Amino acid sequence: MSTSKRAAGLIALFTVLTICTVVRAQQRPAPPKGPGLGVPATPAQIASADISIPPDGAGLPEGSGTSAQGGQVYAAKCLVCHGPEGANGVNDRLVGGQGTLTTPAPVKTIGSYWPYATTVFDYIRRAMPFPAPHSLTNAEAYALTAYLLHLNGVIAADAVMDAKTLPKVQMPNRGNFVLAWPPATKK
Repeated sequence: MSTSKRAAGLIALFTVLTICTVVRAQQRPAPPKGPGLGVPATPAQIASADISIPPDGAGLPEGSGTSAQGGQVYAAKCLVCHGPEGANGVNDRLVGGQGTLTTPAPVKTIGSYWPYATTVFDYIRRAMPFPAPHSLTNAEAYALTAYLLHLNGVIAADAVMDAKTLPKVQMPNRGNFVLAWPPATKK
């Protein structure tokens, strides 16, 4: 085959491939422009993200849990990161530390530092367990909160945590925090 015939064949092949690529590109939908910034959120999107619980417990969901139930959930979903009974794990220590905040080596845990039990529930429900946040049911979040509060000596072993009892829990370090703004309340 002559060089000119080979060149003509390659040009024809290139032309066909170019046309196919252009036609194919026109059939695809345009990719989104950025991560949706500047696009108004829908009411449903806002409601799904608006799960924060203020110190007064406004907006706590239905459900309840006990320390015994929380111990089972903890063993299945938390122990690997936080260690047995909330201490000596690879991640944050959750239990102990009472009386250490004014020492040179303070141990900030749920029982020694956190001012509100509702914040414990909020954090558990929103961020735990790693790497699957938002995967706990409300009952599991209440139960884990009860378990950790009991391990820290804040509530009795048989206490039931729910939307009515949780805001009433008096955390040991509550008096050392001051709200700098009025707490938001949900309707």
